[in-house]
Amino acid sequence: MRTLDEKETAAVFEKLFKFTGPNLKLIVERPAVEGPAGDDPGRYCFRLHKNRVFYASESLVRRAVSVSRERLVSLGTCIGKFTKTGSFRLTVQSLDLLASHARRKVWLKPTSEMSFLYGNPVLKSGLARITEGVNPGDGVVVFSMSDLPLGFGVAARSTQDCRKAHADAIIVNRQADAGEYLRNEDDL
Repeated sequence: MRTLDEKETAAVFEKLFKFTGPNLKLIVERPAVEGPAGDDPGRYCFRLHKNRVFYASESLVRRAVSVSRERLVSLGTCIGKFTKTGSFRLTVQSLDLLASHARRKVWLKPTSEMSFLYGNPVLKSGLARITEGVNPGDGVVVFSMSDLPLGFGVAARSTQDCRKAHADAIIVNRQADAGEYLRNEDDL
């Protein structure tokens, strides 16, 4: 377990900024609330362990130092991983973090929630609402109508184009969804 170097930090922050925008500052400067009584928990930080990036409180990181690298399985919340080519990919575990700080959101009709959770993209026919100002290529978080985060992806069309698109047009290309917990449980 180690801190991220400059290149890794830039890749992680670039990907998080795509979904959170200026709210990334709130994620980085978030004060921690966990830890032993009387011990200053500090802030949350990012750590790299076996090509996976974890978001954990400094108090938890200090306690995890006593565990050997081979025996340490997880630490805090795994928000993503570096691929073999060196690019960073957000995982479904980061959904709660992204949902609470998302800048752009999409809400699905109840009839299309299952289709999205099975790994399909969001179609215009399943779109209930979309925030204003979404451009193609922007990161969006997908919610149910009851504001339950279902996943996240990249917008394929702008907010204006969504109004004119036909019913089978793809609006959001899925990157991760809550259904991955069942489909890929061995890899998580």
